[in-house]
Amino acid sequence: MTTTLVLDFASESHLLETLRAGDDRAFEHLVREHAPRLLCVVRRIVGNDHDAQEALQEALLSAFRHVRAFEGGSKLGTWLHRIAVNAALMHVRARDRRKAGSIEDLLPSFDEHGHFAEPVSAWTGAESAALEREETAAIVRAAIDRLPTNYRTILVLRDLEELSTEQAAKRLGISTDAAKVRLHRARQALRTLLEERFADV
Repeated sequence: MTTTLVLDFASESHLLETLRAGDDRAFEHLVREHAPRLLCVVRRIVGNDHDAQEALQEALLSAFRHVRAFEGGSKLGTWLHRIAVNAALMHVRARDRRKAGSIEDLLPSFDEHGHFAEPVSAWTGAESAALEREETAAIVRAAIDRLPTNYRTILVLRDLEELSTEQAAKRLGISTDAAKVRLHRARQALRTLLEERFADV
């Protein structure tokens, strides 16, 4: 008589123990629990669904290979998130060996006195509420996707994934000062792309 083993993964410590034992069902459970959220994170960084699927698959394979080395110093979800972000960044680097994209046309220009050459519209307080609406969130995501990879990535890491500037710089392999400049320019460019939607006209 064969007894079917029912695994209870309510305890993360038990899940980790089962993962380290190489049980495929534990890994399937881990993927089901975390893959949808991780796919969203990776998608923001790489910029399209096809590359996001590839990068996430690479991240999950890496997690499967290295789970025995995971010491449990953080939650499994946090560990997976870190692996997924790193996989996405590596995917972007491998894909974008070409010259970094330019956003010059999206940045404000200044006259000889240091004033804005073109009027800058003031945004009303309503945009904060509007950003919470699903339709507007889709507009913002689409605008972020229009940014060149190097600017989109710093914006995602800093403003969406909420890494510190120092952490984002380390992930990208650039100096903190360079990250600050790139982030500032990315935010300016994003504002230009969203100006038509949020300007108080």
